[in-house]
Amino acid sequence: MQASGARQSELGDFLRSRREKLSPKAVGLPLGRRRRTPGLRREEVAELAGIGVDWYIRLEQGRSVSPSAMTVDALARALKLSKTEHAHLRALTEGGDRRPFVAEVVPDAVRRTVENLNLPAYVTGRRWDVLAWNKPADEIFAFSRLPEADRNTLISVLTKPATRRLFGAGWAKEAQRMVAQFRATHDLWAGDPAFRDLLARLRAGCPEFEGWWGTHDISGAAAGLKSLNHPKKGRLRFEHASFQANDDPGLKLVIYGPA
Repeated sequence: MQASGARQSELGDFLRSRREKLSPKAVGLPLGRRRRTPGLRREEVAELAGIGVDWYIRLEQGRSVSPSAMTVDALARALKLSKTEHAHLRALTEGGDRRPFVAEVVPDAVRRTVENLNLPAYVTGRRWDVLAWNKPADEIFAFSRLPEADRNTLISVLTKPATRRLFGAGWAKEAQRMVAQFRATHDLWAGDPAFRDLLARLRAGCPEFEGWWGTHDISGAAAGLKSLNHPKKGRLRFEHASFQANDDPGLKLVIYGPA
């Protein structure tokens, strides 16, 4: 499937997943007769959004349709999307084809800045590949000991037993959060070979991944706390935050500070 068709397919799947999670009661509709499937019916979403049923069906089927900004906003209201989900819907409907994904290059000045930080820090790209890191980060996450193809935060957290042990009891919550964050990026690159390959590795290496991916949950990047069980350093608690690089918006700097 070409990139444009894959993106349309992800748009349809996202709309369907939000519709199926929304109860009639949540939008003020009577339950009426017993429903064979969960959530709202397509005609109910169309009516709430003030658009034609056939046109909405075309959207969910992933067919080539270009909704206006007004229609996108109406769908977001009808489906009670969060701000993050609304932004994702808008991004999915904007669009033309992208060029094939190419791994980002970290500018030397950014790399040196990261290396000189005293706190654990690393730089990732759009596909969540780890492109640069400093010694404090390496002491925790051991990026330098991973093969280059495995230097990806999703591959590391979801498929590596050592990283699963590092996160301990909080692993599932952290992994699911990461999947929801990555979904927002993936859908814009759907169909690209680099992203298809990454999904194949995650499906093969993480039994829980397919269930999380199927919910089509979307989450934005946010600062927060992480608790780690390091084999040598013991229990570690960090506050983490991420920053977009001005040199290339695809680059993200992640810094960990003591909680």
